[in-house]
Amino acid sequence: MAKQISRIVLGIEYDGTAYRGFQKQKNTIKTIQGCLDKALSQIADQNILTVCSGRTDAGVHAYCQTIHFDTSSVREIKSWIEGGNALLPKDIRIIWAKGVTNDFHSRFSAISRTYRYIIRNSSLPSALERNQNLWVKENLDLSAMRRASSYLLGENDFSSFRSSSCQSKTPYRNIHSIEVKKKGDLISIEITANAFLLNMVRIIIGTLLEVGTKKIVPKKVKHILEAKDRKLAGKTSSPKGLYFVGTKYLKKYKVPSILKPVV
Repeated sequence: MAKQISRIVLGIEYDGTAYRGFQKQKNTIKTIQGCLDKALSQIADQNILTVCSGRTDAGVHAYCQTIHFDTSSVREIKSWIEGGNALLPKDIRIIWAKGVTNDFHSRFSAISRTYRYIIRNSSLPSALERNQNLWVKENLDLSAMRRASSYLLGENDFSSFRSSSCQSKTPYRNIHSIEVKKKGDLISIEITANAFLLNMVRIIIGTLLEVGTKKIVPKKVKHILEAKDRKLAGKTSSPKGLYFVGTKYLKKYKVPSILKPVV
């Protein structure tokens, strides 16, 4: 008799500073997925291959990255959490786990994904949080940045905001919301979309920073979007300030989404 296969979904928090991104790579063991697969395989006593809701670049962090995997091993839910965390590096944590039906897929079942970019807008950088936010010394015009971001809402061709190495078959994405908020020296830019192209968030941030520092006017962002030319958009901002916040799924799956308080 064939063993029954179960699908397990986990919520993962990580500091991406020391890693080459989420996805496993042939030339390095320093990836989030590589660490997860190794730890979970030890618990399951069989080879485990994880699938994530959205791949993150080198240096990018996550409040709640959703992953799933299939296994014939029978373990209590707490064993995946406690056992996994005992085997994982301290900068990667499993924060919740649950069993799901086999029609759930961490990537393809996603309704939307949210990223947050954190900027420290101050005269001096932070020694303790140098890998957790982007330091910008110049004063930023937040009102202008909000006006500029409004041109990016909705479904559009984001060719101007995708990396040249992006392998997506289509440049179209649907941005549901962009929020720019400030508390003290910290500015957060939170972007929710159905999905994202490679480096899309970081290029949008780089462009909005040009608006904030008055290098370009807000309406120029509309022109950049319509031009479909990566050369016109701003620089790809540092991964240090970027966080994968969480993924939204249909309520029927009962998969939690951890959203940290906005700055």
